[in-house]
Amino acid sequence: MQKKPLVILTGPTAVGKTALSIGLAKAIHGEIISADSMQVYRKMNIGTAKITPEEMQGVPHFLVDVLDPDEAFDVALFQKMAKEAMEDIYSRGKIPIIVGGTGFYIQAVLYDIDFSENASGVQNGKKNDCENNNDKDAEIVTVEEKNKQHTLREELAEYEKMYGAQALHKKLEEVDEEAAKQIHPNNVKRVIRAIEYFHETGKKISEHNAEQKEKVSPYNYAYFVLNDDRQVLYDRIDKRVDLMFEQGLVEEVRSLYDQGYTKELTSMQAIGYKEIVEAFETDHDFERAKEQIQLDTRHLAKRQLTWFRREKCVDWMDYAIYGHDKKRMLEDMIGILKERNIIE
Repeated sequence: MQKKPLVILTGPTAVGKTALSIGLAKAIHGEIISADSMQVYRKMNIGTAKITPEEMQGVPHFLVDVLDPDEAFDVALFQKMAKEAMEDIYSRGKIPIIVGGTGFYIQAVLYDIDFSENASGVQNGKKNDCENNNDKDAEIVTVEEKNKQHTLREELAEYEKMYGAQALHKKLEEVDEEAAKQIHPNNVKRVIRAIEYFHETGKKISEHNAEQKEKVSPYNYAYFVLNDDRQVLYDRIDKRVDLMFEQGLVEEVRSLYDQGYTKELTSMQAIGYKEIVEAFETDHDFERAKEQIQLDTRHLAKRQLTWFRREKCVDWMDYAIYGHDKKRMLEDMIGILKERNIIE
């Protein structure tokens, strides 16, 4: 069976994905699926640098403004919603373009990772196309085993409350150093899940995830990663954050805070929101909050680039090499898509 076409356009935050994605969509009759873990939320516009209707230029976008800030959103839900959007796009003879900087979300769709849950609540992955599928049936989980799992989860959650996220992250580092490098200390849910996985299986979740990266994609795809000189990228980040404050970031966060969207929510842990909430609850030093947002965003960009460098079969598109000429970059991307028979 012929593989369906899929285009991915990603890169670190503030690298300049939006303009190129619109140009690419128009050129190949594509429609865009956002792979941004925060632009999915309504009311969170400034701090997420959410694309505006004017910037969309008539190109359909999916997974933007579809959830309220207190609704749960994770990689499994993203995959489900993205695949539904893709079927809609294919049904109209168009090509889906996944655009965004959340690498794990992209990977989940690209390799069709199986997110059915095993006993520990950790995602299982299908074998890749080159392996024999001789998995044994999943073991039956007893009530007693389930109770043990919940007890461990509760103990870890209580430990984090007492000693903090950094101390919990240290526990992960002790059993799975590679996972600790990949998971941010503030992502308490994922830290707990990784520790759980180790204690319940005796295996490292980082090794499990590495196995998933060996899967063969069911799509005929091109995976473009945008990049730029580090200092240029960092300057763009700083200017973007300055603009966010000019546009009313503090007022946006205040409105959400007053509506009862607290810092415990995943959405409010996003960079640009948690720092402002912290300022509300402490010294109201918003200048310092701005500097922290700029620093945190630079760190995010660095982590994103580290993730993409580990991905296989990607095409790096460096702005510096092209002299920041978007037209030339777009022409080369279209050429690659034609060479791979993704477009005619």
